[in-house]
Amino acid sequence: MPRTPLTIDAPDGACSATLHTPDGAGPWPGVVMFVDAGGVRDTFLAMADHLASLGYAVLLPDVYYRHGGFAPFDMDTVFADPEERARLMGMVKSLTSDFVAADAAAYAQALLARPEVAGPAVGTTGYCMGGKASLTAAGALGATVGAAASFHGGGLAVADDPGSPHHRAGGIAAAVYVAGAKDDGSFGPEQFALLDETLTDAGVRHTIETYPAAHGFAVPDNPTHDQESEDRHWAALVDLYRAAL
Repeated sequence: MPRTPLTIDAPDGACSATLHTPDGAGPWPGVVMFVDAGGVRDTFLAMADHLASLGYAVLLPDVYYRHGGFAPFDMDTVFADPEERARLMGMVKSLTSDFVAADAAAYAQALLARPEVAGPAVGTTGYCMGGKASLTAAGALGATVGAAASFHGGGLAVADDPGSPHHRAGGIAAAVYVAGAKDDGSFGPEQFALLDETLTDAGVRHTIETYPAAHGFAVPDNPTHDQESEDRHWAALVDLYRAAL
């Protein structure tokens, strides 16, 4: 799949990104892909390529652009190494919901300005922390996001967390798809129920499911990757986007 390097004028500096497109002339529906905690790396470049092959123009931004260059994480060992885990979690916590919302507006604007992209709305998808970002973007950007997906996202509906995306449900115009993981403490039954209730009360079209796989199931370089669940997630994305974009 063709890849085009981009620099996005983001709220706090220049954000590097790649645009992944199908072969052909286009234009195609645009999608912003939010990475997991490990950041942009070969696995996510390949995932963006795959989504592009399904008929979408996919923007993959460096959500950690405020940190400048940083040493990549090894997803096989990062959580077992105390120093690397602390480094990763520090970067994750630096992405407040307000930063995510502001950045998402810049990503969507840059994507919709591309000649390869058919508007007027974009889709979003995200993984782990990116799943939370995907829903945060939908709540912040209103009709600019037509479809939003979250895969093994955590912290999606935490009542006492002002940054929890369920608090922005009233701003969501998108169709929403959420796939949680089994036995996942970051998105357990209480959050499932609260998110479902909040989206229902806000009149948001939504589906929330639990896949029979562990947290991280959709990302190939995660130790918990599950091929059957990854395949299922691609099919769910296409169904969501075809109906809403």
